[in-house]
Amino acid sequence: MATMRQESSRLSRLLEGYADIDKAIDCDINALSLDSRKLEEGALFFACAGTRGHGLDYLDQVCQSGVVAVAWEPSDQYPFLPGSATSADVPFIAIDDLSQRIGFIADRFYGHPSHDLTVIGITGTDGKTSSSHFLAGALNSSGRLTGLIGTLGYGLPDQLEASTHTTPDAINVHRLLHEMREQGAQYVVMEVSSHGLDQGRINGVIVKIAVLTNVSRDHIDYHGNEASYAKAKEKLFHMPGLKCVVINRDDACGRQWMQTLSDDVQVVLYGMEPCSDSPDNIHDLGMADIRLNRDGISWHAQGSCGEADLRNHLYGKFNVYNLAAVLATLSELGMPWADACRHIQDLDTVPGRMEFYHAPPGRTMPTVIIDFAHTPAALEQVLVAIREHGFGRVWCVFGCGGDRDKGKRPLMGGVAASLADRIVVTDDNPRTESGDEIINDIISSISNQQNVHVERDRKKAIFLALDSAGKNDVVLIAGKGHEDYQLMGERKLPFSDADVVRQWLNGGLH
Repeated sequence: MATMRQESSRLSRLLEGYADIDKAIDCDINALSLDSRKLEEGALFFACAGTRGHGLDYLDQVCQSGVVAVAWEPSDQYPFLPGSATSADVPFIAIDDLSQRIGFIADRFYGHPSHDLTVIGITGTDGKTSSSHFLAGALNSSGRLTGLIGTLGYGLPDQLEASTHTTPDAINVHRLLHEMREQGAQYVVMEVSSHGLDQGRINGVIVKIAVLTNVSRDHIDYHGNEASYAKAKEKLFHMPGLKCVVINRDDACGRQWMQTLSDDVQVVLYGMEPCSDSPDNIHDLGMADIRLNRDGISWHAQGSCGEADLRNHLYGKFNVYNLAAVLATLSELGMPWADACRHIQDLDTVPGRMEFYHAPPGRTMPTVIIDFAHTPAALEQVLVAIREHGFGRVWCVFGCGGDRDKGKRPLMGGVAASLADRIVVTDDNPRTESGDEIINDIISSISNQQNVHVERDRKKAIFLALDSAGKNDVVLIAGKGHEDYQLMGERKLPFSDADVVRQWLNGGLH
């Protein structure tokens, strides 16, 4: 997508330090683009090496679009500029490691927007989306206009544009920051994915506070191993301009990363029980007396800023961790303790995260929960939460994504088998893989499959569980959460777990 702003920038200024631009080819740039399908006149196009090709693969299309310059990244595929480029009436500028430099160039183009904002970056395997929404919600409720960049959308409250990635590409990150600054935002809360960090999507952003929720197995298909995955996430905690880090001290990576932080960064820890041996320069927030019941969660917070007994209608011990991270961050942002505690208790469910569906008046039915859990750790956390909150027999409907980490499939099958009473294994974005093979991978770790049902059609699988469950049972539909599509082959088909549940509630046809 080409991204526009009112002013233009000179090519030489944008690429200063990366390439020497001759006066003969210097020109005004009024847009930046990474997508050859969405180009506008006057744009600077970045032709980068990607996982599926290179931007130079679309050279003819680019040259006919009205772009005024192309910055390109030498690679194994294109160590030299193709001969066809020499006949184009557009300057081509070679820049090594261009993919990692785009964020800094976009920062220049949009006038360094993050310098005028307080950007809070949240990373972790699980809990990013909930924590981001909780934090943005608390800040907005307190009168501090706060934008959001993450899985559920980008923008100011009630004005979110649909997201395509948890962390958008580098150009769009800076565009969004620029737009939110222009709209008067003071804060921006950003979910930061391992892909985003590895690919430099937030390069050039001044992140004031970095928050870690937790780290467990995920995205091994991309990173290759768990160590590389964790290393990518750790980059957030060494960003230039960082002032404060908020770290889960109960997480192994969190404890390890604490040892590598810059001395001029304020460290804030949160975890179970107050930490009595923290150095004076480290702030700490402990969680104690956690109670889980059908009405939600209650817990005692005790830390450097104060202590309080807190209640909330959220579910799961993992949400206590999410709330503790948010409470610690609010305190570091200068919100008075009493105000922070009040806003914490007013927070509501995030779409597709432990989202409950209850029986309409006069009807008995199982409790239905939709959750985005799509990693072994997340599925375990949700199923444990259902048990700890005192619900009855548990049905678990889930699958695993195709063309993604195959190693987590038997792990998730094992988690479901150990914590659910009945399992329905189904499709969850099989993409170009065989759905049958994915399901076989999942159930390969389940020795006793007597209580396992296989139904590839996800709608039928959900109806099967809902029809079969008793009124005191709970049906967990895991994996897709807020998503409104199913990826089948190369097609993106409309599909929503929530819509299927609503259809069942309304007596819809099977």
